[in-house]
Amino acid sequence: MTASRKPALRGPDGAHAWRESRALLDAGRMVLPLLLPVGKARATRPRNIIVMPGFGADDRATWPLRRYLRKLGHHAEGWGLGLNRAGVDIRHTLSDLSPGWAAEPIAHYRNEASVPMLCDRMVARARLRHDDLGGTPLTLIGWSLGGVVAREVARDLPDLVEEVITLGTPVQGGPKYTRAAAFFRGRGMDLDWIERGVAQRESTPIRARITAIASPTDAVVGHAATFDHHSPDVRHVDIDASHLGLCFNPSVWKLIADTLNRTT
Repeated sequence: MTASRKPALRGPDGAHAWRESRALLDAGRMVLPLLLPVGKARATRPRNIIVMPGFGADDRATWPLRRYLRKLGHHAEGWGLGLNRAGVDIRHTLSDLSPGWAAEPIAHYRNEASVPMLCDRMVARARLRHDDLGGTPLTLIGWSLGGVVAREVARDLPDLVEEVITLGTPVQGGPKYTRAAAFFRGRGMDLDWIERGVAQRESTPIRARITAIASPTDAVVGHAATFDHHSPDVRHVDIDASHLGLCFNPSVWKLIADTLNRTT
């Protein structure tokens, strides 16, 4: 589904937080695809894939998806940066950001650029992995905040990244329209400043092909915030799933497998 309009940006509906319990079912259902023959899902062209975890998760959370991708014939690895704490654990100042962020001045800096710092770390790692893997293009898959990182790596490394797949990723507003907003506000961060910085980055389009998988019933990320209105080659796909289960949902895995086998 390709977005033709811009729905109003808002956070997830707190009254429907119970929907995230569906992730428990997904965790049970993922066992079967790991055991059954792959059939038509087998890779028509094996990829070098890096899978990036969501906020509060690490490579252990993406292991089932990576195992499934390897079963299809792809090389799939974790991001290798430990627990995704949105960069708040990286000591830095605004001047440490790479030039592409062009951060606006802020009177009282409280680590509002922690995610950009994390993205810069992943850009450096992606360069190394690209070289180690023989210089072949990378495919990046990112779950939630991991998708934000994947997109920014692709933006900064257009010659190294050929495709990005995001799962429930807030493309607009940073954390402002997500359940994580309270975490960042609690640290004194200016979410409006972060939102402006996210919008500024769109002046440099992402050249890689993007598939944005999202759920209208996501109770963690506002659905409207998952729409990319700027990238020249983006496809939006909606699926009824929990946010926490997107990385374990067999239907999402099938979407990913089909996406990786697309030729146009």
